[in-house]
Amino acid sequence: MKSAAVVNFAPVRGSVEIRDIVKPEPGPLDVVLEVANVGVCGSDLHQWTADHSWPVNYPVVLGHEFGGIIAELGKEVTQWKVGDRVVSETAAVIDPDNPLTRKGLYNLDPTRKGFGYGVNGAMTRFVKVPARCLHRVPDSLPFEQACLTEPCCVAYNAVVENVRLRPGDRVVVLGPGTIGILCSAMARLCGAEVAVVGLEQDQTRLKIAESYGCETIIGDASEWARERDGLGADCIIDAAGISATLKIALDLVRPKGAISKVGWGKQPLNFSLDTMVQKNVTLQGSFSHNWTMWERVIALMTSGQLDVKPIIGGIWGIEQWKEAFEKMHHGEVVKSILQPN
Repeated sequence: MKSAAVVNFAPVRGSVEIRDIVKPEPGPLDVVLEVANVGVCGSDLHQWTADHSWPVNYPVVLGHEFGGIIAELGKEVTQWKVGDRVVSETAAVIDPDNPLTRKGLYNLDPTRKGFGYGVNGAMTRFVKVPARCLHRVPDSLPFEQACLTEPCCVAYNAVVENVRLRPGDRVVVLGPGTIGILCSAMARLCGAEVAVVGLEQDQTRLKIAESYGCETIIGDASEWARERDGLGADCIIDAAGISATLKIALDLVRPKGAISKVGWGKQPLNFSLDTMVQKNVTLQGSFSHNWTMWERVIALMTSGQLDVKPIIGGIWGIEQWKEAFEKMHHGEVVKSILQPN
């Protein structure tokens, strides 16, 4: 059986097209998932525009934010059954003997390969997934929302695990993309006052951030950051896709404050980090997620405490992938979702 897939086939701008691929066969510890929905991530867009900073195994099927129904089991899989509703983590290939993996930090295993760049992802009808990556999705949680568990986990790691906000903290989020808005939602759940910063062309996205109880700012956030006591914000979440925003973060953060850097940007910095030293600032990188975070986020989504519906800009079929990509790329929607079937 062959199915249409969105394939990134070369490290050249625009090298994405629809190709027919054969349905994968599960290994002993794998399942084959029939994909219900798959989110378009900023990293998918970066591979499409060829301005990414990570290695890609070309050609590769894009898509790492996905959920669906188990269609086939590997012969050694016992904890799941055909028909189960699941979402999948992204760490498709890990080294079980790596010291980080043994500590449960397999997301930081340097040999890790993820869906959509290291191995074939889910922008197609069927995807092969290691059973260890799966999490059960309650019937009450629709797949168009459940498929966004992955970016929600990125935000959970950046805001909850890596920064540990306290109620009453003042937080500035730089960048009103998917991750920035979800980080702002997580910060609000932690009891923080939040301002989301964007550009003039981000008006639509900033309106969505407001629906999560955030203030929004176009341009300079200095006045808001220093409003309380003149010293700056307790935490800056840098979720922008360029490196230069780190300089803005260092300016806005208060002495002994924290910066959580979750946005990717391959550009060189070209500025001094002396401000970080002088302010005694904690600069925290934040990458990916692990099993515990997925379980927490699914619980938050199922209970309604974390509502992802405001960020969903539409659902497109696989053949309409380019429209879905362009809508996100041009900032018309926060999140595009594909539906393979």
